Amino acid sequence: MAGKFFSNFFGISDEPTATEYYAKEAPVTPAKQPVVKQNNKVVSIQQGISREPGRIALFEPRIYSDVREISKQLLNGEAVIVNFSQEDEQTGRRTLDFLNGIVFAIDGKIKRIGEEIFLCTPKNYEVSGRVGLDLRHDSNNL
Repeated sequence: MAGKFFSNFFGISDEPTATEYYAKEAPVTPAKQPVVKQNNKVVSIQQGISREPGRIALFEPRIYSDVREISKQLLNGEAVIVNFSQEDEQTGRRTLDFLNGIVFAIDGKIKRIGEEIFLCTPKNYEVSGRVGLDLRHDSNNL
């Protein structure tokens, strides 16, 4: 017994160590998990159709406070076309800056479609194409 004690104490033992015991076991292969596929390609026809027609409001602001009504339309999810021809240049810039802030806040877009005409759209609108002609030159061709 004393011999076993000293052999175990100095690490010399006839019995296999724990690392030797576990090393001899068969390697464990991970079990395959069943893959569940979700097929979300089927969409209800009614889901894709909007119940209300899209609206685009037209505005010709004359004073800075007209921007409130324009902002309400954008915040309600409607697109807006704004013609700045009736405002003086300084007020028009202030109004346009305010509309830029509103459009940024609702993650929308603002696009120039004429010399003093801008289209402001909320997030759910997509605008494609561009106006490539200079409107000043078009009026000379009439």
